Amino acid sequence: MLRFVSTALVVASVTAAPAFAAMKPGDAAPDFTATATLGGKEFSFSLAGALKKGPVVLYFFPKAFTTGCTAEAHEFAEAAASYEAAGATLIGMSADDIGTLHKFSLQECGSKFPVAADPDLKVIKAYDSALIRVGSVGIADRISYVIGTDGKIAYAYADRSPDKHVENTLAAVKALTKK
Repeated sequence: MLRFVSTALVVASVTAAPAFAAMKPGDAAPDFTATATLGGKEFSFSLAGALKKGPVVLYFFPKAFTTGCTAEAHEFAEAAASYEAAGATLIGMSADDIGTLHKFSLQECGSKFPVAADPDLKVIKAYDSALIRVGSVGIADRISYVIGTDGKIAYAYADRSPDKHVENTLAAVKALTKK
């Protein structure tokens, strides 16, 4: 019983604490290539390649098909055309496997933007976006970054609530592309 209570307290403290993006505006964004899916079709996403076209909005989410992540994916899907109109590439990333993300891309993202798999947490850790690791299981925190074409973090927003990620990153993209 004591073990259950202590585990519950650890989980509660992690989920109750505010999220803080460790990477700040001006930091160099770690380059990466990851397996991604759009509309259930797998491809290789390259940050360097995407930055040649314009800024990139990279948002990390904890777990596909959970309540908050599903709501956030729906909001990003609704705004996908606005990101595209502003010249930005949008991509979500989690520690989920690519098979799960194929389904998530189709069902929750509406095939409007890609999601990438990082089951080994390499990219998630590089962006200081790891939330918790229990044994061999790890998840990403809910953090959104806007990366400028110079390869630097232009904006970072961390909040466990999915409510303001789209609004804030879209405003940051629009401000960045006006310069």
